[in-house]
Amino acid sequence: MKTLRELLGEAQQNKVAIGHFNVSDLAGLKAVFESARELSLPVIVGLSEGERAFMGVRVGASALKALRDEYDYPIFLNADHTHSLASAEEAARAGFDSIVFDRSELPFAENVAETKGAVEILKAINPSILIEGEIGQIGAGSEIHEAPKDLRLTTAEEAKEFVSATGIDILAPAVGNTHGMSLSMVQGETQKRLNIERIAEIAKATGILMTLHGASGTNDDDLSRAIRAGMTEVHINTEVRLAWRRGLETAFTSDRDQVVPYKLLPAAVSAMKQVVSARLSLFSGGHGISTHG
Repeated sequence: MKTLRELLGEAQQNKVAIGHFNVSDLAGLKAVFESARELSLPVIVGLSEGERAFMGVRVGASALKALRDEYDYPIFLNADHTHSLASAEEAARAGFDSIVFDRSELPFAENVAETKGAVEILKAINPSILIEGEIGQIGAGSEIHEAPKDLRLTTAEEAKEFVSATGIDILAPAVGNTHGMSLSMVQGETQKRLNIERIAEIAKATGILMTLHGASGTNDDDLSRAIRAGMTEVHINTEVRLAWRRGLETAFTSDRDQVVPYKLLPAAVSAMKQVVSARLSLFSGGHGISTHG
């Protein structure tokens, strides 16, 4: 089976992207895994600090490893938006494949220093783990809320400096993307738009693997163009959470007396699978990525 680094490199070369979907429970993991298998595409499962606190760091890692081993399938686990070294070390020791060490709220120089130190420590725990760093502003919280205004975009110059100084494997820049979705996006009235030129500039300046965070609610054409411009991994969370809720609401409405979780949760799994499958198909550009080799 190919490693995550190999698959991301292949995605970069072929101008496609690997989908990353956050989950909070086994229903979400089931939806993501089944969608990927049905399409024969590799996939990344994300657990933020909040999601890890609910699901359990080692429980999440063990559940994903069980699926990967049983089905010999390239499904990978990412410690999403990790804000402390202690939390990052816990994920590394639990066997996560990648970690987003996010200190983007700090001044640039402090972000560089802390990220560089984290890379050295985490690579000592597991040399093959991929470490992602973030610069710029993309907001916070994969929830339904209004995006903050005038978020600062990442420049190609600071991206090049950050990558060179920290030794990260993957860069998460701010290019018009924001976490969460507004109510107007949920209702289909508006969409996020990305700065494609900035993505291409950063890709050219750094040559590094790049992640697009906060992609929920983004214009489909913008996503496709962003991937062709250099994004190799795309994160979807709020859209999956919204599908989970709507699926459960449908189940509760259709059978008001039902109390058996495994009879209610399939509706949520089905709703999440629709989102994940559609996004995976878009990110792969219809070409796919070889899952084994």
